[in-house]
Amino acid sequence: MQNEPTINQLEEPLAKRTSKAIPRGLATTGPIVFSYGFRPFFLAGGSWAVIAMLLWILALVFGWPIGGDYGAAAWHAHEMLFGFTPAVLAGFLLTAVPNWTGRLPVSGPPLMVLVAIWAAGRLAMLSPALIGVTAAAAVDALFLPALLFICAREVIAGRKWSDLKVMAGLAALSLANILFHHAVIGEDHSGAFNRLGISAYVMLITIIGGRIIPSFTRNWMKKFGHKVFPVPHNRFDEIAIASGLIALGAWVIRPEHPATAVLATIAGLLHAIRLYRWRGWSTWPEKLLLILHLAYAFVALGLFGIALGALGMIDAFSVLHLLSVGAVASMMIAVMSRVSRGHTGRVLTASPMAAVSYAAILLSAVLRPMANVLPDFYEPLIVAAGLSWVLAFSLFCWECGPMLIKVRRVAHGDSAPG
Repeated sequence: MQNEPTINQLEEPLAKRTSKAIPRGLATTGPIVFSYGFRPFFLAGGSWAVIAMLLWILALVFGWPIGGDYGAAAWHAHEMLFGFTPAVLAGFLLTAVPNWTGRLPVSGPPLMVLVAIWAAGRLAMLSPALIGVTAAAAVDALFLPALLFICAREVIAGRKWSDLKVMAGLAALSLANILFHHAVIGEDHSGAFNRLGISAYVMLITIIGGRIIPSFTRNWMKKFGHKVFPVPHNRFDEIAIASGLIALGAWVIRPEHPATAVLATIAGLLHAIRLYRWRGWSTWPEKLLLILHLAYAFVALGLFGIALGALGMIDAFSVLHLLSVGAVASMMIAVMSRVSRGHTGRVLTASPMAAVSYAAILLSAVLRPMANVLPDFYEPLIVAAGLSWVLAFSLFCWECGPMLIKVRRVAHGDSAPG
């Protein structure tokens, strides 16, 4: 796109790309955890990923009545799509948007209020009977529009019109959450709004991932003397992104139509080629970078899954989890660990603990779809996938939690979201 930043622009120091350097870690007094958006939201998102999954496993195995009148299955789907994931997205955007716009990041009391809105939604959804299901849904629905308002205000004030497409993805998520609540309360079991939510996340990955993955890869390859680099963003990337948008739109509306299979196959091929152009195999020695490529590979795999689902060859839940766990959750844990290390002055290399967490989330992404493919082993595979998920995010919290609440120092460099 005409205003899309090039790889070289993404590599330039921030002070050269904006009219003034952004004061990192703006709040210099008060709790460190509220000095920058990634700190509370990555910690909250990672913690809730563990707690919500453990509750779901207990509900499956022992019949715990989580979610009350909302229903355990609906609660689980909601908290994965619109509970844990928006927290991580908020942490990313509240760190990335200041980079894009050159404006001050949200910190201190305003950030505390935003975190409180998110937390109120989690409490309301955990026990909706306390205030009524409709009221609980209304409380939960406040967070994403609030985040959208803050980010859109900054993008518009900074006149970064090319970044409005990211705001469109956030708007789609806000709408999907509201419609998800409406569907559950109205007993609509079509699953369209699950698909809309997942599609919004996947589109954000294709847009933002297309910035940060080749940029970080090129920087790493230059450091180690490679001579052939990822292909810079060009018209092919625009076509791949557009094809994904069309295929995902068809999946949301007509998941079992033959045309959806054709569109998703084309999009899957284009995104597989796009990933190949980024030369991810070269990053094998650095797992902090490799995981970004592996997570993006699930975008292509998920699109192929949509095609197979449209032809009746695999079930809808397998398709949902290929994208939600494989692409979305894997990309989130990859970005969370990289930003947490880079923005607290740590060396940008994966520790053994981080590498195990990456392996665990990828294992979860494989096991969860298999549960529906192998119904005789459904419950053991569901539990194994859930425990792998818990391990992945527990290790993130264990390693990065102290960085997020104790280390105020922030580093410049390619750890910054593009």
